[in-house]
Amino acid sequence: MSGMDVELPEEEQILESPDGRREKAMTIGAVTKALKQEFPDISISKIRYLEDQKLLSPRRTPGGYRLYAQSDVARLRTILRLQRDEFLPLRVIRQELASGRADEPEVAPARPGRAAGGGARRSAVSVTAGQNALYSLEEVVEETRADPALIRELEEYGVIKGQNRAGAKYYDETEREIVRAVTELARYGVGGRNLRVFRSSADREAQLLQTILAPALRSRNPERRKEAIEALENLAAVATHLKHLLLIRDLRQVVG
Repeated sequence: MSGMDVELPEEEQILESPDGRREKAMTIGAVTKALKQEFPDISISKIRYLEDQKLLSPRRTPGGYRLYAQSDVARLRTILRLQRDEFLPLRVIRQELASGRADEPEVAPARPGRAAGGGARRSAVSVTAGQNALYSLEEVVEETRADPALIRELEEYGVIKGQNRAGAKYYDETEREIVRAVTELARYGVGGRNLRVFRSSADREAQLLQTILAPALRSRNPERRKEAIEALENLAAVATHLKHLLLIRDLRQVVG
């Protein structure tokens, strides 16, 4: 079968579930159309990419066509919302799905400044994310819909760095998510030069957290290092939530 998806004549098919129930299933094109309104950037290639990353496992017809059950569509919607609303990397999304996140009832996307469900918004990415996966400039632009000029500006101001390999620039997963977040800020007129305050704040916080856990992070004991990294993750999440609360407090004074 070629790398391109050829649509079946009918966009909906009948699929028999493992427990014998018969339910409607959709082709990849039909899924794309169904989610387009909520996720304008959805595409067949993006869905196939998520499948390649083992986040989706649609059934296949004898001819090799993908068929998505309602549970597959719900799982895909959860993945897309976690990417859009919480800026989570795929590695963390995979963990969320493994914990049953896709089975949770659907909720309306959180308003700006509020996390869904009223809890602390989780850290955007893991402190260990992005250490292996690299993305080309074209891939970052395609996934984030960022203006290449904005990405160059972020490099000029030291917000992201990228890596030069074989004459091309590549970015890790964390930098890709930074670009995604900055692209959203850019809609409100926030440019690269305005991000120096975020960069300076992040540098100070990182130094503080590293100082707290420095002995354990330098340990030669693998278990102790693992525990230190987990503690660093938790501290980062708490620090992020604290910063969010302090920001909301100050903004309330402005509008109050």
